[in-house]
Amino acid sequence: MATTLELQHTEKDTPYSEDDLTDEQIEELLARATARLQEKEKAKDKQLSKHTEQSLNFPKLDAGHLEKPYVSTKGDVATIDSSRLLDQKQRKKAEGTRKVEDPLSARKAADEKRKATAGSDWFNLPKTDLTPELKREFQLIKMRNVLDPHRHYKKEGGKMKAPEYSQVGTIIEGPTEFFSGRIENKKRKRTLVEEVLAGEQETHRFKNKYAQLQEKKTSGKKAFYKALKEKRKGGIKKASKG
Repeated sequence: MATTLELQHTEKDTPYSEDDLTDEQIEELLARATARLQEKEKAKDKQLSKHTEQSLNFPKLDAGHLEKPYVSTKGDVATIDSSRLLDQKQRKKAEGTRKVEDPLSARKAADEKRKATAGSDWFNLPKTDLTPELKREFQLIKMRNVLDPHRHYKKEGGKMKAPEYSQVGTIIEGPTEFFSGRIENKKRKRTLVEEVLAGEQETHRFKNKYAQLQEKKTSGKKAFYKALKEKRKGGIKKASKG
């Protein structure tokens, strides 16, 4: 369309008609029209780029402090700063010795650690450390039917066997048991054996029981011996008469 307008404008300016134009003149007119179109396009692009630069005005970015490069060049030789390849922590691990564990030993240690407690279902109850004091406690518990004659417990035969997992603690009474289930501080003892011995000093129950047993064993001992001698003498006399 622009070419057509250019041709029309040229026809008005030139005294020649369309039939009088030569090929060279037509090419010249087309070249002028093309040049004008290119100038208009360049002007539009320039105006658009200027508008874009004004609307997109980015601030300058501050890169901050940049680390010094690891590689430095001196002439044709490039050198590496080996001290900066690893930090001090990683270098210490790399230069130090590493402990390699035997898988069988590690598995054995893990099994021992697992067997050291009764497991999470039993609140990780520790394994029983059978000390002499704890052994006496278990023996006393086994003979608990002797401590209180008014209570009856299930009889257990055989020797005392300590549990595989156990823990010793102190029972703390609640606020509602202040008068019914509380033990006075002066009566509290460190172990169960000490509590039993302290109770024996007050009641003398075991001492009296021992005295009764001794009296039962010693009573009538001389009379029984005399009766046995008389019986033997009577048997000898009957044999001599016969």
